[in-house]
Amino acid sequence: MPFKTVGTVLTRTLWARGNRTPPLARSPRVNRLSTSCRALAGSKQIEKNKGQSCSSDTDRPSGGDAPSSGEPPHKCGSGEKKRLKETVGAPDASGVRRRSFTSNAAPMDQTSFLWSRYNDLKRLVYDLIPPGACKSLNASVIYANNEVSLEEVDIYGFDYDYTLAQYSNALNTLIYDTAKGFLIEHFKYPEEIAKYEYIPNFTVRGLHYDIQKGLLMKIDAFHYIEPGTVYRGLSPVSDDEVLYLYGGTFHVPLSQDSGFYGKGPKVKQFMDIFSIPEMTLLAVANDFFITNDIEYDPVHLFKDVSVSSSAFPQHEAIGMVHLKGYMYKWIMQDLDKFILRKEETDAVLHRLVSQGKKLFLITNSPFSFVDKGMTHMVGKNWRDFFDVVIVQADKPHFFTDCIKRLDNNGDLRWEKINRLDKGQIYKQGNLFDFLRLTGWRGSKVLYFGDHLYSDLADLMLRHGWRTAAIVPELEHETKIVSAQRYAVTLTWLQALTGLMERLQTHRDPASKKVFLEWQKEREELRVMTKNLFNPQFGSIFRTCHNPTYFSRRLSRFSDIYMASLSCLLNYDPSYTFYPRRTPLQHEAPLWMDQLCTGCMKTPHIDDMASIR
Repeated sequence: MPFKTVGTVLTRTLWARGNRTPPLARSPRVNRLSTSCRALAGSKQIEKNKGQSCSSDTDRPSGGDAPSSGEPPHKCGSGEKKRLKETVGAPDASGVRRRSFTSNAAPMDQTSFLWSRYNDLKRLVYDLIPPGACKSLNASVIYANNEVSLEEVDIYGFDYDYTLAQYSNALNTLIYDTAKGFLIEHFKYPEEIAKYEYIPNFTVRGLHYDIQKGLLMKIDAFHYIEPGTVYRGLSPVSDDEVLYLYGGTFHVPLSQDSGFYGKGPKVKQFMDIFSIPEMTLLAVANDFFITNDIEYDPVHLFKDVSVSSSAFPQHEAIGMVHLKGYMYKWIMQDLDKFILRKEETDAVLHRLVSQGKKLFLITNSPFSFVDKGMTHMVGKNWRDFFDVVIVQADKPHFFTDCIKRLDNNGDLRWEKINRLDKGQIYKQGNLFDFLRLTGWRGSKVLYFGDHLYSDLADLMLRHGWRTAAIVPELEHETKIVSAQRYAVTLTWLQALTGLMERLQTHRDPASKKVFLEWQKEREELRVMTKNLFNPQFGSIFRTCHNPTYFSRRLSRFSDIYMASLSCLLNYDPSYTFYPRRTPLQHEAPLWMDQLCTGCMKTPHIDDMASIR
């Protein structure tokens, strides 16, 4: 079935609300599917060439009396019968032929009526989703939150970690194991914690952690906790207990929630990819004390794992992995094991330079580490690609410090910086001096980074740069969304929700029993869709139906986002990214790309053949 037909029927059926008139159907088959002209139990078969009347898809059981809602009944003819010339409209209107209502169907009880509507809708949903409907989704697409024309971009800026350099998941295991060792060795935690091995898929990026309660959770864009996604240690917390802990609500007040950079007074949000082993270690440490019935303070546990303590300033367990240089040593010792897609990074930089674009690099990583990685990916002359290179920038504090210069050996030089020269390496600094010395301002600059706060937020909100977020999780999530199982489950979930909304005025005891069964099935469907992404926390982009807090920040701080930098290779230098016009709640989804978000042919996909 063509997508146009699918779109018309789904628009009429799944998104219809109340008694609004849906768009006209575009094909005879759609008309037949959209209007229930089936004879009910005990009714006679409609004769082929006679205009037999039947009840439309009204919200009440069929019977001998006309509907009382004022909604005019309709008259259904045979499949090929010509439409009557008389206009059909409101009764008593001049020159208008009024439809009559008759039915030969046996009266239907309320329960049977509701289940007939349920079954009709379910058949409709399963009949209208063609196999592989979303197969055109792929992780090589660049998605737009805002309109961006590459033709207007003259300067490209990059972060290093998880932007120019993509790392394998093996790095998370090493960070976790080493930080766990620090807890035992330096903070004198019980040695039994060592038996907890790293759980690769336990957490996802963008979660919140209640520091005082020791709870890891997922919060939506409206500051509500998603039911079923709260964990104390490695065990889920029941929804009833969550309501008790938060005063009878799932809402987390703004005063307690994470601040602008994800660090609130009572709740912290984990936004970068490096935080995944950190969240796992927090969960494991909490779980150890709980399962062994050992009294402990969740606040001190958090400080030992995630932030500085007075005993070890700037040397918390996770921080020690970075500050002592362990992560840098691991990667430099085995670049092939840890760095992914080096050929693609090389291809992107060569293409941009060949197009006459200016490039710059601003990273928090040290020069020796960046130099080793860039030499591995691009070659010894990697600095020739960049007009400006700034290392150990200390983002987001990069906006309030001064610029220092390093010599070729990475040693600090203290002379005043009056210009930024190509081929030189600079340390720390601030964006205001950077803008003054380069003159690179506004929408002609496009900066790529993986951290929404420290990499992108200030650049977009304060300085008007274009921003691009690197979201590696898109590869996994687009595979899930492209699966037939997900498409069918989600479409039926939305259809069932719409049916419950439309028929909720039926409040008699029999109807309430039916609605309880529907509500139970709806909850099961929501759990199924969540578990397809991650059994504990689901998708990083959505809760049950709302965007996540992470997704809200992603749309706020990035103009475009993609799975990796290599996605740029799929687009020519004058390409314009257009955001989809997603319908507001009071708007009808009248355009095709609402039916299959992201379904599009990736341009120039053949260019990736030699790289993928």
